[in-house]
Amino acid sequence: MPTAFEPCAVIPVYNHGATIGAVVNGLRTCGIPSILVDDGSGVACALALNTLAAETSTVTLVRLPVNRGKGAAVSAGLRAARAAGYSHALQIDADGQHTIEDVPAFLAAARQQPDVVICGLPVFDATIPRSRLYGRRFTRLWVWINTLSTDIPDAMCGFRIYPLVLTDDLIAAESPGARMDFDIEILVRLHWRGIPMRWLDTRVVYPAGGVSHFRLWRDNVLISFMHTRLFFGMLFRLPLLLRRKLA
Repeated sequence: MPTAFEPCAVIPVYNHGATIGAVVNGLRTCGIPSILVDDGSGVACALALNTLAAETSTVTLVRLPVNRGKGAAVSAGLRAARAAGYSHALQIDADGQHTIEDVPAFLAAARQQPDVVICGLPVFDATIPRSRLYGRRFTRLWVWINTLSTDIPDAMCGFRIYPLVLTDDLIAAESPGARMDFDIEILVRLHWRGIPMRWLDTRVVYPAGGVSHFRLWRDNVLISFMHTRLFFGMLFRLPLLLRRKLA
């Protein structure tokens, strides 16, 4: 892992032209550069991203030719961040859900513990859709089963800081899910590898009129298949996980 702490933000973007500017400006005030991954956005958003990259010295634009999903976009951004020499990457959404004011605390924690994944533990208000809340409870149960622990209280919050060497190597070896299943799967697989995690409270809102690309049936089916794959992966690793738990 690089000896210097050099963080950046990785932001998957798919038709978030109306909100991405505010996210980038907020990160710039925190002193952190941004890698925007255009996941096959339409013309209006693509033009907005071009303008941001041209006018903002702290922005790097990575473009995927077609929409491949959040996980694929984050993976591409993490690869680009590591190739650019960054040591850590803050994953944050482009739609304004995550609280920019919490970024300094996350960066401070990552600087203090550079080999630890700093994870957001979401604090929701009344804007969260009930279907999403129930889905999180279902996923939490399966994550606990697949890790034989309660070490991961929330695997769906995409506001976290990864040590890039550890995470990029895992992605290259394991190819986690390309869509909304990515956030969950990457944490479970990091846990299997014994990578420590630290959890910090962070406020998460669902803005009125916000653009969400979570597709209730498609993504829940993908997540269900992912939990099944991970379950069999857990069985394969059962002796190791039990030894770790008993230790």
